[in-house]
Amino acid sequence: MTNRRATIADVARVAGVSPSTASVVFSGKTPVSDTTRLRVIEAADSLGYTGPDPRAASLRLGRSGIVAVVVGSSLNFMFVDPVQRLLMDGLAEAVAPLGAGLLLLRRDDELDIENAPTLTTASIDAAVLIGCDGSLRASLPIVQARGIPVVVVEGDAGEGIPRIALDNRDAQRRAAQYVRDLGHARVAIVTLWQDAAGTVGWIAPDAEIAVDVTRDRLQGARDVFPDAPAFACAGSSIDDGFAAGRVLFADPRTRPTAVIAQSDLLAAGVIRAAEDAGLRVPQDVSVTGFDGVPVDGLAPYELTTLVQPATAKGRAAGAAIAAMLDGREPESVNLTSTFRIGNTTSRAG
Repeated sequence: MTNRRATIADVARVAGVSPSTASVVFSGKTPVSDTTRLRVIEAADSLGYTGPDPRAASLRLGRSGIVAVVVGSSLNFMFVDPVQRLLMDGLAEAVAPLGAGLLLLRRDDELDIENAPTLTTASIDAAVLIGCDGSLRASLPIVQARGIPVVVVEGDAGEGIPRIALDNRDAQRRAAQYVRDLGHARVAIVTLWQDAAGTVGWIAPDAEIAVDVTRDRLQGARDVFPDAPAFACAGSSIDDGFAAGRVLFADPRTRPTAVIAQSDLLAAGVIRAAEDAGLRVPQDVSVTGFDGVPVDGLAPYELTTLVQPATAKGRAAGAAIAAMLDGREPESVNLTSTFRIGNTTSRAG
């Protein structure tokens, strides 16, 4: 009888960490705490796991055993943002049977470390792009010329590149319609970053939004509230939402009765800003989010939000990678968010 070779998923389970965290311990390209690293290494030793198996079925002899995950934001964002952590867990779980590890990369034009690996230079077998703006699209012909399979999560890399899409516009429209049905007319939108620079401030009505997710969710809200002002944040955090909320609630004559936030973390920050301004949620101002993730310290509030299948996005991306490495046709997948009503919204006063 042949014993099954331990995988990174087995190591993660024994170490009590996520598959994505165990994977980056072995890739060595992203810092983790000494305690976590030791726990993972000890678990690997106990299972006889020495790293990704280069003989795995889909990683033929001569491959590196590495799947790159390319992000346009800070690499740390992948570990502090709950949605991205869930996505990475799903991806790590999906590529574990291949014996593959994950390598986090920034865009080629945003590296400040000499000779650091990039999307166009790293020794990788496949790449998963989290979003796809102009600079990433410009790199794709080089990557494709190398024969490296590419999958895009929530973005459009053009014809022939499999996509793992989320119903961002339709989902945001559902939340906006709910707010409208509650009788709200003075509504503001708090968005994710609008460009690679993370430009903060009011978005002009005719502005070109470079980030697909931000643009799609903004369009969904404006399908219902075409004239609603939108304020762009530099990231997705409670602090970003709080800063935006302070701007929205600064003038009692113009402050909105409802705020549509493009993430749950932004929504939590908006709620804190509302309380700081002496407003009650939802009696004075209703707030909606997007993501459906737990937010520490939000109780007694339960956000009215869109619950997205973040882990399923990662699994779907991993399945597409596995198919391409095995010479099969990958599937593009369209995932759907679920609208969940909480206690942060109520009828307009």
